[in-house]
Amino acid sequence: MFVADWILIAIHWGGALTGLFAFVHALLQRSDAYSAADRKTKPIWMLITGGATVVMTLFKFYGGGMILWLPALVAVLVYLVDVRPKLIEVQRGGRNW
Repeated sequence: MFVADWILIAIHWGGALTGLFAFVHALLQRSDAYSAADRKTKPIWMLITGGATVVMTLFKFYGGGMILWLPALVAVLVYLVDVRPKLIEVQRGGRNW
């Protein structure tokens, strides 16, 4: 195998592991934290992150599967960059300056 093949495999499984991390994080959060953070409900985010993880596991980053893999990665990254920090902030009580 070429080095490029190993890089593609690492990207493929790295995305799937990122999705798994997001799904587990969504699973472990309190349900009321989602509404307090003014985000979608816990079951919706579990469905989004879980479905995205399955898609990233079944389809490859390269080739024809990229048309499904890339939006799944974007959905997981939205959770990690937008929803997760808000949930953490809400559950810690926010900032009291």
